[in-house]
Amino acid sequence: MAKSPGATPSVLKGRPLKAKAKPVVVAPAPKTAAPDAPRKKYTLIQFAHQVREEGRKVTWTTWKETWITSVMVFFMVVITSVFFIVVDSGLGWVMQLLLNFAGKGA
Repeated sequence: MAKSPGATPSVLKGRPLKAKAKPVVVAPAPKTAAPDAPRKKYTLIQFAHQVREEGRKVTWTTWKETWITSVMVFFMVVITSVFFIVVDSGLGWVMQLLLNFAGKGA
């Protein structure tokens, strides 16, 4: 990140400016296989092996991170519950006042 607006990152200092960018030539999309082409069949063992490989790629959280996140969620639920109790009570009180006022006027 640059330290000030418009500052050149240190990696780029001293490099000559590039000339105009060359136009990008997009290659045509490859043709897809015909619908009647035979598909590769996977076995349950291959599937389980792939699932295990993908599971190894996952970055698992530590117990401390899980505990802290759980505590934060609990506190947010408590704060949200208190907020909605206060708002509901306030709206109920206002509605009661309006209904009492309307009942006395009749």
